[in-house]
Amino acid sequence: NQRHAHYHFTAKNNQKKLFEEISSFFENVYWEPDHTTQDKPDHGREEIRRIWVTTEFNEHLNFPHVGQAFKVERITLDRKTGELSQVLAYGVTSKTPQLATAEQVLRDNRQHWTIENSCHYILDWTFDEDRSRISKGYGPENMTRLRRFAIGILKSKGIRNVAQKMRQLSFSPRMVFDYLRISGNTHSSSAA
Repeated sequence: NQRHAHYHFTAKNNQKKLFEEISSFFENVYWEPDHTTQDKPDHGREEIRRIWVTTEFNEHLNFPHVGQAFKVERITLDRKTGELSQVLAYGVTSKTPQLATAEQVLRDNRQHWTIENSCHYILDWTFDEDRSRISKGYGPENMTRLRRFAIGILKSKGIRNVAQKMRQLSFSPRMVFDYLRISGNTHSSSAA
C-alpha cells in the first residue's frame, strides 16, 4: 500500500487459517450475492459466477491491509453432458469497497485465475513440471516457487516467449548472471 499497489489473494490450503476463517464466515451468509455474471455459452459450457463481499471481519483477519473478504461461487453447466459443477473460492483483497465494487473484485478474481492458468501452462510446457521427480519434503513447493520466480523475472523484463528465453539461457549459465546483471562483467547488450 505504500507503493499504491493492491493485492488480490485467493485463500487455499497454503493459507489454511485464513481459508478457514473466511469460509466459516461465509457458511452463515444467507444474503443475495453482491454481483452475478453469466457468460455466453462457449465451448459447450455455460458459466454463472456469483460473489459475496464483506468488510465485517477485516479487523479479525490476521492478514495485512485487508480491504474486503470475498466468496466466489462458480457454477458450470456442460451442455454436451448435462453435468453441473460448483466451485467455491474464498479470498481477500486490499481494495476497499470505495476502490472496488463487488463486480470489480469478481473481475479481479477472474483475471487472477487467467494469470494463474497461464503460469501453470508455462510451468508445464517450459519446465515439464508435471513430470518432475522432485517429491520429498518441501522440494516440489520450493522448485515451483523458484520456477515461478524465474518466470516473473523474465516477464518483468518484457520477455514474451519464456520458453525461447529459457532455452537461450540454458545454453550458457554465465549468460544467466549477465542477464540478471549480477556479475562483474555485465554488458548491456548481453541482457537483451
